[in-house]
Amino acid sequence: MKNTINNGGTKLILLHPYIQKQGSSNRLYCLIATVSIFTIASLLTFIYTRESFITTATSAVATSITTTTSTLDHHILPKSVAKALIHYAANTNSSDHMSHTDIKQISDVLRQCPSPCNFLVFGLTPETLLWNALNHRGRTVFIDENRYYAAYIEEKHPDIEVYDVQYTTKISELNELVTAVREQARNECRPVQNLLFSECKIGLNDLPNQLYELDWDVILVDGPRGYWPEGPGRMSAIFTAGVLARSKKGGNRKTHVFVHDYKREVERVSSEEFLCKENLVKSSKDLLAHYMVERVVEESNSHQFCRNHPVTMKAT
Repeated sequence: MKNTINNGGTKLILLHPYIQKQGSSNRLYCLIATVSIFTIASLLTFIYTRESFITTATSAVATSITTTTSTLDHHILPKSVAKALIHYAANTNSSDHMSHTDIKQISDVLRQCPSPCNFLVFGLTPETLLWNALNHRGRTVFIDENRYYAAYIEEKHPDIEVYDVQYTTKISELNELVTAVREQARNECRPVQNLLFSECKIGLNDLPNQLYELDWDVILVDGPRGYWPEGPGRMSAIFTAGVLARSKKGGNRKTHVFVHDYKREVERVSSEEFLCKENLVKSSKDLLAHYMVERVVEESNSHQFCRNHPVTMKAT
């Protein structure tokens, strides 16, 4: 309380303590109310954000699972599509196409192959587009001796991966080449090696470097041409397939190797020499032979192609 007294007149001003107290209390109540409202709003915001985050995270996980499953499914070509492709390929007008039985045998192996599947094919044939399509999402590589045809296929079908190679062998040299491999099986013509650095005459050492590093799941030998004495024959392709299968570093420990035109002497002799009878799974009417060759990890056996004695060669 404050008193002011003048001689000319008395003026009394009273400042009651209750008034000051009441004003302070109102401001305090307002402050408390404001803080309370802010706290409640913050709490509600936190709860909403947390629930929203959980919902979003759950949705993201579900979407990720769905996408992953979908992606895995897309690695496998639908069975109906594969069946249609095989049907039309087997009924083509080409005179040198594979039979439906042989095509289906290779197709079944490709469908069981872990994805992505590495498929190596020696020879450009009427089934080239079929093999590339059946190995859906996998890597299919073609090797052919005709550089002009290889360039034509590559230009016409950019999705086809094809390389040309020069074969230095002749069908008339079959016995000589097989004998040379037997003599050099501990050196240049070893069953387990990187052919890129090999001087073995029958082996292919001029493929792109990356192809020697790949772990091939399936190999098909349907080339090069081999129906006249001076033709290159398939000795080199079969030998190379056997070495690649035994020398792989990872992936499936066994490689499926198919040899077409198995009824011919070169294909039969080379297969039994370098792929081995004990690895033969099936042969259909002597046209297609299916081998399963296991990689070799023991150095002590790296000089042996077969456990059993190989086929006896005919005199030429």
